[in-house]
Amino acid sequence: MRHVWPFRIPSLLIGRPHCSLPPHPSLTPHSHIMLRLRPLISSPLRTTAQTHSNFALRRFIIPSRFNAAAMSSISDVITKDHREIERCYNEVIGSKDHDHQERFGNQFTWELARHSVAEELLVYPAFEKHMGTKGHEMAEADRKDHHRVKELLKEFQNMKPQNPDYIPKLNELWGVLSAHIEEEEHEDLPALESALTTAPAAGESESLAKKFGLTKALVPSRSHPSAGENPYFESALGLLAAPIDHVADIMRKFPEEKISPNPSTK
Repeated sequence: MRHVWPFRIPSLLIGRPHCSLPPHPSLTPHSHIMLRLRPLISSPLRTTAQTHSNFALRRFIIPSRFNAAAMSSISDVITKDHREIERCYNEVIGSKDHDHQERFGNQFTWELARHSVAEELLVYPAFEKHMGTKGHEMAEADRKDHHRVKELLKEFQNMKPQNPDYIPKLNELWGVLSAHIEEEEHEDLPALESALTTAPAAGESESLAKKFGLTKALVPSRSHPSAGENPYFESALGLLAAPIDHVADIMRKFPEEKISPNPSTK
């Protein structure tokens, strides 16, 4: 049987000119992204993706502007994410109900996948930009940690709670992730904040915090280890994968009874 993919290969990958769209004041940044993706996605999927993504962003971006004031630093934003990821993990392992486990397992995947990519696109480049040799070493070590986490998350996200390996796989993932979180919160982030308190980087922490929330609304909500951790390749591949992930999320169960959480509502 011949498989028909829901999207076409980007023209820039087959040597054809890739035209860019001029900015338009009535379009959001995400609308521009969807227009750039328009030639790549089939009509039914494109319509669903646009509808769902617009719905998600309307519910996410406006609240995030108010949250930015309370969450003034990049460390605050990342630490808050870590606690939410940990909460979802505890909900899964603390329950024997398969429906409850599936809902919070999907939420765990959704939170962790978006958080990881946002760190790779914004935070690790900030290490390298503001912290010299030490920053490059920190970024490389964290990228290696992330790659292992994403490999394990890809295995976990495709499992159902009825699978006897579901909880063991989640615990294996959490073992790697929790060690990474501890190092990041106690060593990496304090070092970054220290570097961002002096000129010319003063105010950069608050700027990164705002960008972090917006970035999470646009990146894939499932793990894609093959995209790597390089921000240049990952951002390009992520723009292709994200709409597909977000549409698929509509069919998944989440803790709250609504159309997926892409619901980047938080």
